Amino acid sequence: MTHSNDLTIRRALISVSDKTGLIELATALHLANVEILSTGNSANTLKQADIPVIDIADYIQFPEILDGRVKTLHPKIHAGILSRGEQDAAVLADLHIPAIDLIVINLYPFEKTIAKPHTFEEAIENIDIGGPTMIRGAAKNHQHKLIITDPVDYPEFIQALALQNQFNYAMRLHYAKKAFQLSAQYEASIANYLTKKTAVDSSLPEKLFLNCELAQPLRYGENPQQQAGLYQLMGASNQTSPLLLQGKPLSYNNLLDSDAAYQTLSALNTMQPACVIVKHTNPCGVAIAADLSEAYRLAYAADSVSAFGGIIALNQPVDYKVLNQILSNQFVEVCLAPSFTEKALDIAKSKPNVRLLQTSPLTQNKETDHHLEIKMLSNANMLIQTSDLAQDNDDIKAHSKIVTELAPDEATWAELLFAWQIAKQLKSNAIVLSKENQTIGLGAGQMSRVFSMEIALLKAQQGKFSTQGAVLASDAFFPFSDAIELAAKAGIKAIIQPGGSIRDAQVIEMANQKGIIMVFTHIRHFKH
Repeated sequence: MTHSNDLTIRRALISVSDKTGLIELATALHLANVEILSTGNSANTLKQADIPVIDIADYIQFPEILDGRVKTLHPKIHAGILSRGEQDAAVLADLHIPAIDLIVINLYPFEKTIAKPHTFEEAIENIDIGGPTMIRGAAKNHQHKLIITDPVDYPEFIQALALQNQFNYAMRLHYAKKAFQLSAQYEASIANYLTKKTAVDSSLPEKLFLNCELAQPLRYGENPQQQAGLYQLMGASNQTSPLLLQGKPLSYNNLLDSDAAYQTLSALNTMQPACVIVKHTNPCGVAIAADLSEAYRLAYAADSVSAFGGIIALNQPVDYKVLNQILSNQFVEVCLAPSFTEKALDIAKSKPNVRLLQTSPLTQNKETDHHLEIKMLSNANMLIQTSDLAQDNDDIKAHSKIVTELAPDEATWAELLFAWQIAKQLKSNAIVLSKENQTIGLGAGQMSRVFSMEIALLKAQQGKFSTQGAVLASDAFFPFSDAIELAAKAGIKAIIQPGGSIRDAQVIEMANQKGIIMVFTHIRHFKH
């Protein structure tokens, strides 16, 4: 492949919605004796700064029409952009069309418009037509033109312009790549917006365009031999990203575990002090207590062995006392909370490798939107599902059914719901044993539900917890009554589970025989 020689800029077309750096750019072009063509507001901005500019309407001898919808859609503009040097010189000369060497474009703010309260008509009006057309033409013709779409690139361009006004192929190709990225991102945002607007319900879109950018390269993935990066889904949410206040950059595994801890804490949906400790994306200790220090103590006591090197999430501001308690007690990878006091931050400096992560404050608002979860398969296909939306305790209770002769009182209901919210966060098959708002035994990720049950009971035994009067939550139904017999031997007083097994009658009968309360939620929470 042969490439054109270095490009000298003699004529530029500027049409920008974002005016950042515009005056500096145009001033540099003027000093380099570059003729500037411009449209509408961009031209007015340059005229107010006393920078010579030719209005597009004057240049093409045709006015802007349809309230500015048609400005640049003209052969004189697009031939100037798409011309290929000597190859098209004769045609341009015959038609009196000057070549345009530099095209500086950014687009109507569609994404910003839909990110704030708006009408459908406002969104549609902010779909740019002429801009994307010029961007694509200039980017396609990068062997002969230079396209700039990002104000971040103005300083580099200005420096090269001042040095010698020579732009090599590598630079032109780089800017063309960025131009097509912008074009693709823009069209994807519009397509996804219209798809969502025309959806009958929360159904999956027939076509999904992922619109992501690399926010942070990571040292490696789950293992050192794997590459990884944190990508941000653009335009998905206005939620503030967690802020790293101290410590080494977050790793791939840190990010997964921190998100799992935050989700578990959110699921508890409580304003009381609460603590969640996560290991390998599974909660290993969870507690709600009268104060944050006690919540941490109980969560740690739930499984002090697994808590080593874990992720600790707290739902209230962390002071010196609580953070000192944590750092003196165990090795911790990440501690996340809505905020940390100045004194807490000072004590953390003694352990500079400990990561302190400030998260968005937890609220009791219900989720109302279905987010999409994506998993890649080995054949490059993707599995996509809507998120397993959180249910608050009132909803769960309202849709549940007491299926045994014995019924839970209010205190038992509260304990069952605490255990149920945690079971949702564990890998299947999941079993949660809890007592007085503290997990005392957790079993997860086993191929057999009864094995998860045995592990949960073993954890309780190792922690020297009494299971007498505890409650049990299972993320899916019990296929056999054997686990109910194990629960009865352990003194479990109540069980919450989805129901739905062909042997539900046998399971209920066993619960009645053993004097165990059982509640069916009619919803399962498999987590693979």
